[in-house]
Amino acid sequence: MRKLMAATAGFALVAATPGAALAARERTGQTARQWTAAWAASPQRPSAGFEPNWSEQGFSGQTVRQVMRITAGGSAVRVRLSNRYGASPLKVAAMTVAKADRGPRVRPGSLRHLTFGRSRSVVVPAGGQVVSDGAELKVAPLESLTVTMYLPETTGPATAHLQGYATAYRAEGDRTADAGGAFPTGAGKVTHSRYYLSGVEVAGGGARRDTVVAFGDSITDGFGAGNDTDARYPDALAERLVKAGRPRPVLNAGIGGNMILSDSAWFGDHGLGRFRRDVLADPRVGTVVVLHGLNDIGFSEVDLPTYKPNPDRSVAELIAGHRALIRQAHARGVKVIGATLLPMKGAEYYTPRSAEKIRRLNRWIRTSGEYDAVADFNRAVADPRDPERLRAEFDSGDHKHPNAAGYRAMAEAVDLAEIS
Repeated sequence: MRKLMAATAGFALVAATPGAALAARERTGQTARQWTAAWAASPQRPSAGFEPNWSEQGFSGQTVRQVMRITAGGSAVRVRLSNRYGASPLKVAAMTVAKADRGPRVRPGSLRHLTFGRSRSVVVPAGGQVVSDGAELKVAPLESLTVTMYLPETTGPATAHLQGYATAYRAEGDRTADAGGAFPTGAGKVTHSRYYLSGVEVAGGGARRDTVVAFGDSITDGFGAGNDTDARYPDALAERLVKAGRPRPVLNAGIGGNMILSDSAWFGDHGLGRFRRDVLADPRVGTVVVLHGLNDIGFSEVDLPTYKPNPDRSVAELIAGHRALIRQAHARGVKVIGATLLPMKGAEYYTPRSAEKIRRLNRWIRTSGEYDAVADFNRAVADPRDPERLRAEFDSGDHKHPNAAGYRAMAEAVDLAEIS
């Protein structure tokens, strides 16, 4: 296997963003706090997505509460907001963080107001992002939090992460300090997308470079795992690391429908274009697991408006894309684990041609030696009697996305010794 390039010394603790100036003011005595990303969601353009959501209509005089499970613990919490695809500045009038209870409820005594440069309100520039000040709140790995924001003005279409697989709640007026009772929970009153929230960070520990990022499409994002279950393969990998006594941040940088080589209004910027933003911009990343290319192969096999653009990509083009990701990661001193594509016999874009492309790309991932290590997800979930098909007990029902049991099997296929 190719040797991993030496890690770059003296990396910045916070990426150069509009929030970096605020972060620089976060100090304990004379020493800057060490912040680590504990949860992340890759920003996308507003669209109808895979189920109804609020991204296209946006918000006006409303409060949005979102729930997420973090993978690192610390003594304080701060959040990142992204207005990357917003056409105008975004005003946030109030924001809180708390430990989650059931549904939209929060645990008593845990609610904290968030500030931005000591102000409770902030304006996020169009196309920009901000990071809050830190709020003192002791949290543990695999603990769930709520982040609640009040949006007093009409936002227009909202930067979102469409397949969040966690319930988001909305209420009229400023409900940021509400314990949960103000948020409707009935059918049509909630969605499972993320809005403006791109990261949660925790303070504590040294300047370790041990964050793991899972990068890919809907199989990384967690389609088929179920809502509010935290059963995606990156979730299961984080649980394995905790159980093994090696807890560390595991971030999910999957986008449903994403492609390595083509942009899509629905499915996000292409993988080569967003890799720096969603993976390498975090200076604490030590390892990335790349599971990508299935949609580049499959979309061209089906003539559906939602699968456009769908150019017929060759295996050579896909290998070139993987090599470009490897080069980008190695240039930042990040170890790269290549994951084999899953079988998909019975899915809508399974054909003899797409099956042959998967076999050839997987052969290259397994045998080329260009990745630093390999996670053979294909063999972990394939039916031994028909290796081009998912095992029945791992199939979510569409023959290409695993269920929660399948995602656990994928996480088990990652050699923990290969994680930096």
